[in-house]
Amino acid sequence: MRRQVLLFFSMLFLCPVLGQVSYSIPEEMSKGSFIGNIAQDLGLDLKRLKTGKARLHVGNGAEYIELNKEKGLLLIKERMDREAFCKQTTPCALHFQIILENPIEFFRVTVEITDINDNAPIFKMNNMLFEISELAVRGSTFVLERALDYDVGMNGLKSYSLYPTDNFVLKLNDNAGGEKEVEMVLEKPLDREEKEQLTLTLTAVDGGEPHLSGTVQIHVTVLDVNDNAPVFTQSTYKASLMENSQKGTSLMTVTATDRDQGTNGVVTYSISSNTEGILDLFEIDGTSGEVRLIGKIDYEISKHYQLDVKARDQGGLTGSCKILFDIIDVNDNIPIIDLMSTTQSIPEDSTFQTVVAVMNVHDADSDTNGEFQCFLSESLTFIIENTSNGFYSIRTNGELDRETASEHNITVTCSDEGVPS
Repeated sequence: MRRQVLLFFSMLFLCPVLGQVSYSIPEEMSKGSFIGNIAQDLGLDLKRLKTGKARLHVGNGAEYIELNKEKGLLLIKERMDREAFCKQTTPCALHFQIILENPIEFFRVTVEITDINDNAPIFKMNNMLFEISELAVRGSTFVLERALDYDVGMNGLKSYSLYPTDNFVLKLNDNAGGEKEVEMVLEKPLDREEKEQLTLTLTAVDGGEPHLSGTVQIHVTVLDVNDNAPVFTQSTYKASLMENSQKGTSLMTVTATDRDQGTNGVVTYSISSNTEGILDLFEIDGTSGEVRLIGKIDYEISKHYQLDVKARDQGGLTGSCKILFDIIDVNDNIPIIDLMSTTQSIPEDSTFQTVVAVMNVHDADSDTNGEFQCFLSESLTFIIENTSNGFYSIRTNGELDRETASEHNITVTCSDEGVPS
């Protein structure tokens, strides 16, 4: 007669990965759509799915994917919007595991969500207003707000056009991030006596098929006598910022000067709103140019921030600069232990290195702050092994004797390498 040894776990870890498979599907597939024949692709018998109590370990993506154990198929559980799921991150993929029991087996599955052209470019502003002196010289430039397109790759924003072009032409420059900087350049001098108000249309077009576009109107009021635009002391400002910096922290002060006198030389500052959420994190004093932190930044969400700052004089001319913040990581995340499967009892004559539990451990921090070590409470009966990146298994490490110990309490502790840990 075989006796069972009871096992109790407080936090646990992984068995070897037996296989993996990848699929690629477009976003917005309807509920119930076919992803792949997972049983066939992994070489599993349908009976094994049932006897092994096959289940998906999907984590945060559990609402989107389901397993049909009767047919061995992966299906869409809920429609997936790539932009909501991954924002601008590419490639966009859902990673999960298939777990089987008796014996424990573990398979990795990756489902890449590809983009479709379901978003047109949009402008955050309803219109753009400029007041420009009739004495503005040919070649004067005016910074325009960029459009936003939530699609990526070929479906993302590709080009701009300006109409009419009687006085202004469009100038596009690629910045360091691969985005198009948009400027309106004065080609033909303005004459207030001839025309005091101008209306232009800026159109942004994406690269999808068919093309989608968005437009915004530019209203220009022609003013008298202002022939110098504000100029910043630097075209690009750079600074480092700890991710645990407090709201209200003063980060830097930017300065632009205008050679005009009187009201035409008075400069005001503003941050452009072309980057999603940037105005929720930073603000600038319109008079002094002091930049302050007003929101909570998180290194794990974004490692860099770029602010496009505009200086405008009272005559309507503008100058611009960039502020680049590099976010410094602090150890603000603990290792997370995700228990995937456990065995509650085991025969005392089990073979050496029998797997009794599998788990996944991850730490959202980066570099040494995100590195960790895991160990068991003092025990010679069991050992913990790192079977692959972030995945662990607990195995027997000696003979089991129910008469000596009918129960075992196993505690797993994971500590990161940050200071303090």
